[in-house]
Amino acid sequence: MFTSDKPIYLQMADRMKEEILSGTYSDDMRIPSVREYGILLQVNTNTAVKCYEQLSRDGIIYQRRGMGYFVTAGARDRIMQQRKEEFFQTTCPQLKKDLELLGITIEEFIEKIK
Repeated sequence: MFTSDKPIYLQMADRMKEEILSGTYSDDMRIPSVREYGILLQVNTNTAVKCYEQLSRDGIIYQRRGMGYFVTAGARDRIMQQRKEEFFQTTCPQLKKDLELLGITIEEFIEKIK
């Protein structure tokens, strides 16, 4: 399930962000506890804590003392914007390079992805 290209806690954070994007969790909805999420993904609780700390720093989740963690209002839009920027800065330049190397025109590419 996890790869070796980045720390597990960041991969867990990415998964939670995908779950928010897909609608599994919405604004102000309670998410699994740190322990529950750790058990679900079969990782050490300390790793899950680091994941939640990162998501909190990123403004994706917040904690209500004694009640657990919740999705921050507007988190989905924030994640979407972040992913779009990442796509245009990282994926697009590599895609353009690959298209040029393979001699694929923009028209061919668009036709294939329709």
